[in-house]
Amino acid sequence: MKNSEKKSIGVFDSGFGGIDILRGIVKELPQYNYIYLGDTARAPYGTRSKEVVFDFTKQAVDFLFKNNCDLVILACNTASSEALRKIQREYLKKYHPEKRVLGVLIPAAEETAEKTKNKKVGVIATERTVNSKAFERELKKLDRKIKVFQAPCPLLVPIVEAGERNSKATDIILSGYLKPLIKKNIDTLILGCTHYGILEKNIRKITGKKIQIISEAKILPKKLKSYLERHGEIEKKLGKNGKVRFYSTDITDKFILLGSKFFGKKIKVKKVELN
Repeated sequence: MKNSEKKSIGVFDSGFGGIDILRGIVKELPQYNYIYLGDTARAPYGTRSKEVVFDFTKQAVDFLFKNNCDLVILACNTASSEALRKIQREYLKKYHPEKRVLGVLIPAAEETAEKTKNKKVGVIATERTVNSKAFERELKKLDRKIKVFQAPCPLLVPIVEAGERNSKATDIILSGYLKPLIKKNIDTLILGCTHYGILEKNIRKITGKKIQIISEAKILPKKLKSYLERHGEIEKKLGKNGKVRFYSTDITDKFILLGSKFFGKKIKVKKVELN
């Protein structure tokens, strides 16, 4: 296989919170080629219907497939909870049996089931993810004794995407979301949206050190490394030039500024349309 034909790993998020996930992956696995896609023109997905989330996610997956990605990671919990199973079981099976689409939700659930001691787990996520009960379903599969307490946090994605993570208002809003979970005596908290990892320091100030925080940006890179070690047929197809390309459905100065900050260095972004 010529190097030009080698594949990239696709990473998709509804906005640019997934760039935090990508940063962790690139740090752990710098040798591979990556394509990041953010559907910023239609973000956030958290208040959309299940049907719309599936359609948007399928469009994103199709774009990445057409751009030479055989492995795509949905770095979006709403897409992972509402679209992933249908994409895997129906769409891929029928149209792309040789390709793979993975989500962030199951790795986070697996890590949580291993870490929790008192079996009381908190989840903060978008309204769509909370309503899907996907985290509860996956955690119960791993350990039926686990009790799951969830809080929808509709204001957090707009806060992150507005670059307001260091404001007093952000801490007040976070406190309102987290205090009811802390009162339930949780010992583990899942940050159930890729944007929330960017607020981890703010969250830690409220939860204290006794509650373990499960951040997907820290978990996913090691899980992906393990996956590639177990699936040599996929790994051997991947290009190893260390190239990272960024695409977005809406490019703004704020996207480039904050995206560069989340990634750790300046990024260049190309605009695309999904349909």
